[in-house]
Amino acid sequence: MSRTSPNIIVTGTPGVGKTSHCELLAERTGLKHLSVNDVVKNRECHEGWDEEYQSWIVDEDKLLDAIEDEVKQGGCIIDWHACDLFPKSWIDLVVVLRVDTATLYDRLMARKYPELKLQENIDSEIMEVLLQEAKDSYDEEIVVELQSSTADEMEGNVDRIEQWLEQWKKNNASS
Repeated sequence: MSRTSPNIIVTGTPGVGKTSHCELLAERTGLKHLSVNDVVKNRECHEGWDEEYQSWIVDEDKLLDAIEDEVKQGGCIIDWHACDLFPKSWIDLVVVLRVDTATLYDRLMARKYPELKLQENIDSEIMEVLLQEAKDSYDEEIVVELQSSTADEMEGNVDRIEQWLEQWKKNNASS
């Protein structure tokens, strides 16, 4: 089945602005914001709660089963800090959001992250872990890295993704 709308992953370290980007993008484009955190919690795609990290332990097989039918139809903006579990055939664009570590630290402190979780996420951003994961998991031409430190950058990023979406629709229109 060919899709009439693309699927986009917006990924990056927690605190880079994924959800804010996805909500604005969904509002502007009509694509569906698929928050993996919400799916994991609401559709019970987890193996319980991790007290140390204050987060759900994701069952990736259950997660993929839970969203497969939706995503295969297209038009989804997948919002999560990981991207390598989603099959290449599902994904048309991977947006990796980046932020400077001082801004990230402030955002994660505001969320009251436990010290271990905070430090691991700062280290992940410094080491470009999620950017590398995206590049290793998908074709290079569909992976884009965007800075997300300010509201202006977010606006510009959403504008850019909207332009990409319009081009995708033209390129994939039925003849």
